[in-house]
Amino acid sequence: MARAAGGGCRKEAAGWEGDEGQCDSGIESLRSLPGGREAPAGVEPPVPAEEPPAEERPAEEPPAEERLDSSYGSGALPEALPRLPAACGAEEPPPPAEGLSRRQLEALTFVSEDGDTLVHLAIIHCVPDVALCCIAQLPREVLEIQNDLFQTPLHLAVYLEQPSVVEALMHKGVNPGLQDRNGNTPLHLACEQQRLYCAQQLLQGTALPQGTAEPPEHHQDLQLQNWQGLACLHISTLKGNIQMMSLLLQSGANIDVQEGTSGKTPLHLAVECHNRRAVQFLLHNGAYVDAQMYNGCTPLHLAVGRRDTAIAAILSHSGADTLLRNMENETAQDLADGNDDLLALLPFDDLKISGKPVVCSE
Repeated sequence: MARAAGGGCRKEAAGWEGDEGQCDSGIESLRSLPGGREAPAGVEPPVPAEEPPAEERPAEEPPAEERLDSSYGSGALPEALPRLPAACGAEEPPPPAEGLSRRQLEALTFVSEDGDTLVHLAIIHCVPDVALCCIAQLPREVLEIQNDLFQTPLHLAVYLEQPSVVEALMHKGVNPGLQDRNGNTPLHLACEQQRLYCAQQLLQGTALPQGTAEPPEHHQDLQLQNWQGLACLHISTLKGNIQMMSLLLQSGANIDVQEGTSGKTPLHLAVECHNRRAVQFLLHNGAYVDAQMYNGCTPLHLAVGRRDTAIAAILSHSGADTLLRNMENETAQDLADGNDDLLALLPFDDLKISGKPVVCSE
């Protein structure tokens, strides 16, 4: 008969011991009583039919081991993990990587069923001290492992705003250009979540001094687009974060970068968002006022089409060309037809024949 799950009986030279748990069979239950332990070994009756033969009892040990192994597949942490805090304590500095035991190395390189390493998990559970300890011990290749969502520890540290972990990973030399399942780099996430300090850590040393022949091994590509076609400056413009926009421009971002779906520049996006402050900021920093989308529309086309008189005035005063035509052969003046406020900004000071401008010379 099977033993109790919590623990089995063991056979000693002098008889059966069963104080902690009783066997299921009636005979063994009797032997578990105090009087049963004092019976001489010589008069112990033969093994009854109800009791499994001695050679069959050890066969029941593997299920206990199988139960132990199944806990690893369920995402539980390995046994060696509880030893990590001792190695990371303030009283004793962590040992060098060469001095790690095999069990410690296995714990540090643990990967969960979701593809998360121990560094991923420490960041996810907001335990930066453990993350920093692991970062100090592990090689860069392990720190660049992407989980099932293609997130690196750097992605998570930015998203959860853990700048000390971001700084440690950057000092370790990890690649900041790896993209997650949405095509976002950690810098894309910093712009989306408006993590200014994390963005500063990511961009530290990005701007190359004049005369530098080659970029560093992992150069931050500020024009890199995610799967929506957005570069970091597009995202920060959509968020209206002037500080982030300024940081990106200082680090070398292209102010007229076109997004991948329709060719809009940051100035187009600022106009679409009716963000006058962002429009003025971009124009003051040299944005091309007559930049055209793939369909030929300029920022002025968008402002007039949205009946935004204030932004149309800003663009007009910045020298926007009112006669540029889009693929529908429309100028900004054509789109303003019927709106007196916009028409006052775009006076018909040109001569047209059959809808085409005529250039007059003196």
